[in-house]
Amino acid sequence: MKENIWLKRKIDIYLEEWKNKEDKKPLIIRGARQVGKTKAVERFANKNYKNFININFVLQEEYRSIFDNGYEVINIIKNISFINPSYKFEEGNTLLFFDEIQVVPKVATSLKSFREDGRFDVICSGSLMGINYQEIESNSVGNKEDYDMKSMDFEEFLWAKGYSDDQIDDIFSYMKNNQPLPNAMFNKLSELFKDYIIVGGMPEIVRKYVEQNNFSGILEAQRQIIRDYEEDITKYAIGLDKTKILNVYRKIPVFLSNENKKFFISKVEKNAKSKQYVGVVDWLKNSGIINISYCLEEPSLPLKGHYNPDNFRLYFMDTGLLIGALDDEAQLDLRNNKNMNTCKGAIYENIVGDMLVKAGYELFFYKDEKGHLEMDFFVRDIDSLIPVEVKSTDGATISLNNLINKDKYKDIHYGIKLANKNIGYNDKFYTFPYFLTFLLKRYLNKD
Repeated sequence: MKENIWLKRKIDIYLEEWKNKEDKKPLIIRGARQVGKTKAVERFANKNYKNFININFVLQEEYRSIFDNGYEVINIIKNISFINPSYKFEEGNTLLFFDEIQVVPKVATSLKSFREDGRFDVICSGSLMGINYQEIESNSVGNKEDYDMKSMDFEEFLWAKGYSDDQIDDIFSYMKNNQPLPNAMFNKLSELFKDYIIVGGMPEIVRKYVEQNNFSGILEAQRQIIRDYEEDITKYAIGLDKTKILNVYRKIPVFLSNENKKFFISKVEKNAKSKQYVGVVDWLKNSGIINISYCLEEPSLPLKGHYNPDNFRLYFMDTGLLIGALDDEAQLDLRNNKNMNTCKGAIYENIVGDMLVKAGYELFFYKDEKGHLEMDFFVRDIDSLIPVEVKSTDGATISLNNLINKDKYKDIHYGIKLANKNIGYNDKFYTFPYFLTFLLKRYLNKD
């Protein structure tokens, strides 16, 4: 396969729609480091604009002063042109891209001026790490549009492997009609999904995997991203104990491997107290490098009205990075489909959580006080709360049946079981293979 392949991303469609809006606001693309924000904008700009003003405030420090004498567009343009006179500003055919804006939060104050001026399109991007992003939010309210970008989901992974929208629509048609997938389709998708778990969705790692058609160097690339994230923690975690943030981040595989999977301070640091870690988990969540699932106090709608903010589970935002955080043999074990015991369950739970978040869901779980009833995730349709059970083995579904059958759970009418099994329905819950999680929202919306 040729080098430097183009990876189709969902943001490509979004950017085209944004460009064609009549009352277009400046756009801020938010996301963790290395999820593909900059390359997506560069590709979009080169396709749609004659003039592309690309300013990276980390790499090009000289541009950090362009807002020093005011936020009027004419002054900003004048300062940019003085630094680089080759830049051309043509009304209606110029995109300004301010990258790494967490370094220069003053950018946010200028967005109102750019919106009112209207001659140039503006996109900003930056890492979600850094306390300065709160300043960016407060200074740009009402004058910007946000897009949260994440690593590649399984549909984008399939695109990278050459599968078309028509083929994905064909996969969905079986799901929509509750018909088992043909064996050839099921087996191939299962194989690709296992690769997706191992590789993850970080674009440069996916690119490497697709170009090579093997896993050579993948583990080291994943670990380099983890090291980069840890370096960013030490750089941007202002006002918090950086060691404590690193402790929590590094212990996520430990939490997931525990049968309970609940976050315990005692597992982070011996004799640690909760008050010593105030703000640490929120910082990691706001940075975009973890997903949090909150425990419901009761499985009822609305979800946000019934959860306990102090009882939660932590997941890596990209399951490939979870694989990279495990021991050297974990990737090989998964590739060979060996039994990894609790670790295997943690991986499947992480990937389902990852896929649900990328589909637009927030994460919630349930465990009663006696520990007799437990459910991994919940989603909903218009009328129902839907328990989602993730089965790493084809074991019993006692909790799922109890939630559906008992009259006390009035918002639950049916459930979903995700397993290494084909599509099915038994009058109580639907069974879907793990890899169809990316189509779950489309299914529940009755597309």
